[in-house]
Amino acid sequence: MDYLPGILMSYSAFLLAIATPGPNVLAIMGMSMSNGRKPGMALGLGVAAGSFSWAILTIFGLTALIAAYAPLLTAIKILGGLYLLWLGYKSLRSAASKTDLTIPKDAKKPHSLFHCARSGYLIMMTNPKAIMAWIAVVSLGMQDGAPWWVGAIIGAGITVLSILIHLIYAIVFSTPIMQRGYAKCRRALQTAMGTFFSLAGIRLLSSP
Repeated sequence: MDYLPGILMSYSAFLLAIATPGPNVLAIMGMSMSNGRKPGMALGLGVAAGSFSWAILTIFGLTALIAAYAPLLTAIKILGGLYLLWLGYKSLRSAASKTDLTIPKDAKKPHSLFHCARSGYLIMMTNPKAIMAWIAVVSLGMQDGAPWWVGAIIGAGITVLSILIHLIYAIVFSTPIMQRGYAKCRRALQTAMGTFFSLAGIRLLSSP
């Protein structure tokens, strides 16, 4: 019971962080609306797997590793920036296309579910903000002298929350109502997403 307030604080901080749309949420929204529920859910599961990986790395000493080897964070920033620029290019290219969601689903080229899951995983693992977020979240719940199982509970709980919330995003944005709304403003949304990804990539690459 002594560690319960810290654990709950970690969960609360994670929920606030995931409620703010970032590259992971925007990618799930775009995938679900343009390719359907299953690809969106696969991408969401990939994002959740990335969250779990960061949890494990953070709990088992990533903070100390980055502090000892500063070039590691620089390398992650470069990879993350390039990947975000690539996502921006794809979104902007899609925005320039005349194709919208009125075409039959069977006429679209389906995404491999493995490819979608891998993309979601890469979005999380190449996002240096995820490192800082996990360090902050885990630090909230880990007190001096806390046993190993406190970190395990934090990591497991947040992984479950990540899976549930990202799947909800995928399901909601794959509904016909959301798809019809998306079809009307597809180009504007994809342009906004492409711009966001591109600016985020440029910011990462130019950050010290």
